[in-house]
Amino acid sequence: MATDQIEPRRILVTGVGANPGFGLTRSLTRLGHHVVAADANPLAPGFLLPDITPQLIPLADNPGYCARLEELCRDLKVDAIVPAIEDDLPPLLCMAARLEEAGVRLWLPEPASVHACIDKGAFHEVLTEHGVPTPRAWWGDALDQVPDDTELVVKPRRGHGAQHVHFVDNRRHALQLDELVPGALVQQRVHGVEFTADCLVDRSKRVSVILRRRDLVKAGLATVSTTFHDPAVLGLVRATLRAVRAEGLCCVQGFIQDSGAITITELNVRVAGGFPLAEAAGADLVGQMVRGLFHLPVDHDTLTYRPGIFLTNYVETLAIGNAADLERIVTGEEAGA
Repeated sequence: MATDQIEPRRILVTGVGANPGFGLTRSLTRLGHHVVAADANPLAPGFLLPDITPQLIPLADNPGYCARLEELCRDLKVDAIVPAIEDDLPPLLCMAARLEEAGVRLWLPEPASVHACIDKGAFHEVLTEHGVPTPRAWWGDALDQVPDDTELVVKPRRGHGAQHVHFVDNRRHALQLDELVPGALVQQRVHGVEFTADCLVDRSKRVSVILRRRDLVKAGLATVSTTFHDPAVLGLVRATLRAVRAEGLCCVQGFIQDSGAITITELNVRVAGGFPLAEAAGADLVGQMVRGLFHLPVDHDTLTYRPGIFLTNYVETLAIGNAADLERIVTGEEAGA
């Protein structure tokens, strides 16, 4: 199978203000690709990365979102779009056919699979139907069935990261939060070793998985993580990917409980924020994603990894300069061609 590096492409990455998009932009530029870094926040840190083209876009629920992305693809001769935030998935699905006609690549699973992952209630139903262990959950009319004297997590059914996530230890507080959290889902809280699986599912459904423990988590982000091997975890991750018919680059999260039971909590149809550890441990995750994105064979032999490799994340100083220069960058006056 060919493993040579694909020729440089112009790839638009959305959500460069958050860890997944920021890290993906860095990885793509290291591979020699030119990134059009897009975000709805004019202060997105990814706009200050070197050798990229920063571009403001509307929020995903803005009526002008699709037109703006089509404009960028046309004017900047974009070869592909890689979303790094859940909110961008629904409008991108809607415009997928138009992007394909314009020669712009987009690699996402079928719409039903995407919607099963961005809706935590639907994800719970799919996993339950396929016998994949996942925490008990209640939403909508079923909230009156939430048990008392149980540790619970209240979170939005849709959204990304740890936004609007609350931990409570009784039913009364969970139901009070239901009135404050948009589209709330109440889930039984699980304790144990938290893990993330960085996954690449090629177009023939062959899967490569890199497992890492989330050793220290702050504000929903793994600040210290370590790669590991575990056949039982790997098997359940693969079952989860099959259940939702995943494809492309994605990540699965779950827990290894003190009893040894493994529970799956989430699947994101995007790169995970902590994926740089997978690459540090030897897996060519982004490089092979780009090959699959452009319908080239994925070399799964390059997606093996070493266990016991750790990575730490912390806030870094990315740039210092004149505030007037910052304004010119984020308004696009210094955007590259």
